[in-house]
Amino acid sequence: MTVIRSFVYVIFVPENSKTFMKTGSLIIFLAIVLTLYGLINFYIFSRAIQAIPTGTTLRIWFIIAFRLIVSTFVLGRFLERTSLSGISTVFTWTGSFWLAAMFYFLLIVLLVDLSRLLNHFLPIYPAFFFIDFQRTKSITLVFSIALVGILLIAGHINTLFPRIKHLELTIPKQVKGDKQLTIVMASDIHLGTIIGKNRARYLVRKINSLNPDIIILDGDVVDEDLAPVIRQNIGDSLKLLKARLGVWAITGNHEYIGGVNPAVDYLTKHNIRFIRDTFELIDDRFYLIGREDKDRGRFIGKRRKTLEELFQGVDLSYPVILLDHQPFNLAQAASFKPDLQLSGHTHHGQIFPINLITSAIYELSWGYKKIGETHFYVSSGFGTWGPPVRIGSRSEIVEIILHFK
Repeated sequence: MTVIRSFVYVIFVPENSKTFMKTGSLIIFLAIVLTLYGLINFYIFSRAIQAIPTGTTLRIWFIIAFRLIVSTFVLGRFLERTSLSGISTVFTWTGSFWLAAMFYFLLIVLLVDLSRLLNHFLPIYPAFFFIDFQRTKSITLVFSIALVGILLIAGHINTLFPRIKHLELTIPKQVKGDKQLTIVMASDIHLGTIIGKNRARYLVRKINSLNPDIIILDGDVVDEDLAPVIRQNIGDSLKLLKARLGVWAITGNHEYIGGVNPAVDYLTKHNIRFIRDTFELIDDRFYLIGREDKDRGRFIGKRRKTLEELFQGVDLSYPVILLDHQPFNLAQAASFKPDLQLSGHTHHGQIFPINLITSAIYELSWGYKKIGETHFYVSSGFGTWGPPVRIGSRSEIVEIILHFK
């Protein structure tokens, strides 16, 4: 998944986000990624084709279908850039599902080959496996396709019913007026072709039903390309979000991948207020600090502010809420004593067993943790990147009720 994600970054990032990158390095990186992508698919294909008897019509159709489906994601994203249409949508959906299917087919093929290697030195297969080995391979292929199909269907259904995650925290600071604040946070929405207008409307209804005082969109509001968002007029749905203290957002890495300024401009026109490497005193009760995404430097060659710079001028006698899309360096953030930090980005791996990898990479891949005086919450996100599939993780909308002294 990391390989494919990097591949999409390189091919489909607008030119104004790549101007700082050296052309030679870009070509080399692209060549490596394309080679790996091709090798993975060739490995899967070479094992699958062995299960289909030679000289049959089924074999011919399988070859054609495999080549087509491997190319759909690339074709879909390319067409989104050049000729957005129903065809590009079909290709993007098909190719997105293929990313998950490819991942699980790769795991299955690796498992089968490793078991065959083990059987060579230490026989573990029953004898009847080899009585009609061609039939055994065919059954294995059918079983693998059925298993992956079930995983994709179940994983997609899982994305359609996000949970509402409730969290109540006490902040031992005095505030003026109401001693309670209801925050509703959604991260990693990834609005675009996959997370379209209907899903945006669903999100709005769910958030509004919680009657929030303030709504926070914690980065990756849009996916790589803004064109599908504009085409579906998703901004009008976002205008329906209701909160007494407004709708606030920060940038994520995907805003930068797709071109940060057009994305921010579009969302700002639809009543979403971005807080970018600065802070706001909200309702004269609490501070909201929004960091630019960690990948800002990689995409536009400009660093984001340090925490020391951001906290200059912030009165820590007020409750302080820090928004940082990528949950790195939590201890460093805690040293500046914000009362709450909200993050996303990880998707908690999105599909098993990648959640095991994100849990190893991030100190907090998903959920709640307290370090020193700071409460941290990392959301698994509302939307999906790439495959519209979640296995081993859940989509969520987070409701946080803060009680003040």
